[in-house]
Amino acid sequence: MNSELNKKILFFKGMKIEFLMKKIIYTISILSLIFTTSCTKDFEDINTNPNSPSSVQPSLLLRQVIYDFGENMSYEGFVAGDLLAQHRTALDFNLFDRHALKSPQLGGNPWPIFYTNLRDNEIILKQAQNIETFAVYEGPALILKAYMAAGLTDLFGDVPYFEAFNGVEGTVTPAYDLQEDIYLNDNGILDNLDKGIAAIEAYSDAIPLEGDILFNGDLDAWVKFANALKIKHLLRISDKINVSNELQTLYDEGNYITSNSENAIFNFTNTDPNSFRLAQLRIGDFNNFVLSETMEDILINLNDTRISSLFRPFSNSTANEYNGLLNGIDASSTSIALADYSLASTAFREDTSTLDANFITAWEVQFALAEAAAKNIISADAQTLYNNGVTLAFEYWNTELPSNYLNGPAAYNAFGSNPIEQILTQKWIANVINGYEGWIEYRRTGFPELRTISASLNNDIIPVRMPYPAEEEALNFENYSVAAAATDNNSINVPVWWNE
Repeated sequence: MNSELNKKILFFKGMKIEFLMKKIIYTISILSLIFTTSCTKDFEDINTNPNSPSSVQPSLLLRQVIYDFGENMSYEGFVAGDLLAQHRTALDFNLFDRHALKSPQLGGNPWPIFYTNLRDNEIILKQAQNIETFAVYEGPALILKAYMAAGLTDLFGDVPYFEAFNGVEGTVTPAYDLQEDIYLNDNGILDNLDKGIAAIEAYSDAIPLEGDILFNGDLDAWVKFANALKIKHLLRISDKINVSNELQTLYDEGNYITSNSENAIFNFTNTDPNSFRLAQLRIGDFNNFVLSETMEDILINLNDTRISSLFRPFSNSTANEYNGLLNGIDASSTSIALADYSLASTAFREDTSTLDANFITAWEVQFALAEAAAKNIISADAQTLYNNGVTLAFEYWNTELPSNYLNGPAAYNAFGSNPIEQILTQKWIANVINGYEGWIEYRRTGFPELRTISASLNNDIIPVRMPYPAEEEALNFENYSVAAAATDNNSINVPVWWNE
């Protein structure tokens, strides 16, 4: 966990920084519009205010990018990602839960979150590469670029990437790049992780990294973060290319996140403005989301005590029981009594100081390595890695691990199951609100088995990608048309490259 100091910094500076950044982002947007249209020769000289700074300090931008992305994707993870993963279900405003993904309501449009923060991160990267006193920011900016780009392409597939994020220096209608290229080409995901590590290892000045609410300026922790991401994303593409040697080297060197104290997270506070967003919204929005029947059955069948950390007994229960609802009801014709279903626990509203914005964690890395070992991609003890992952996941969710948990239905070699299913099920449980990760891992592996939803608007098919948003068709029509054609008219049922 981050220190108490980080929590206080977030609390006291969050609103001030957010207000400042909105002004800066608005200014950048206006300048982009101006410079893409005709202007006079002396426009810049005439209209530059000598008393106003023309750029923002990278420390402020780094803090803003980390916080804005983490906060927004945690909210998206609750109101949209958890619906796709069937952790919880929506009672109303639930077209997204019925798999009409082109109709986002309370959430379900992460596209602008990625592009806003990738754009701002690119400003940090350019400053770091061009201004010597900012060089310390280059490695973290490259790592964050890889992290966010991977999240973006894993959701949507082919997306604007190599021509994007450059503002006035680039095009406002960038081409869509193949996911394979975004992963594997120069300046792509894996290359930027390597370059980020190299930049950190080459940095020898004494100027500290400021604005870092993930690791408090610890550059060694950023290297571990990058290596953890390499493990995650090499495994993700392991059905397409041979990643065995690279994964084995990473495992053998051991320089990745291994304990919850090293997690790439920041803590929400228990008060505004930096509490989890569901604590700030009206009670009706919070009450719209209840335990999914899929999640209930899995947790109950595993005798998993995390159910009380993640959900609360339903109001009409007489014995602290939990009750879930099948995803995707037709709210117009189905009468639901809220008191009959389990809401999210107090950690998501009344006491959000126990909640984190999760970039990547030790338990996720252990489960990835366990899967790689179980598939003989690396040479390692899969069961030990699995047990480590479970232990770390219970600790992460502030739940005591029952002494017999790893000897019962949740055991690595439990009767009637297989190790890969066990690993992915445990990763799925722990990934609650972690963006859309539970759904992505289901798409990649088929585990755990999800339900056919109640009133599907997608022909009873579980989607395998997010659709491009409507504004892309309006603002980037020529390039959008090529990408839409490649996905059967922007279909949510066409798999991304690593899942073909």
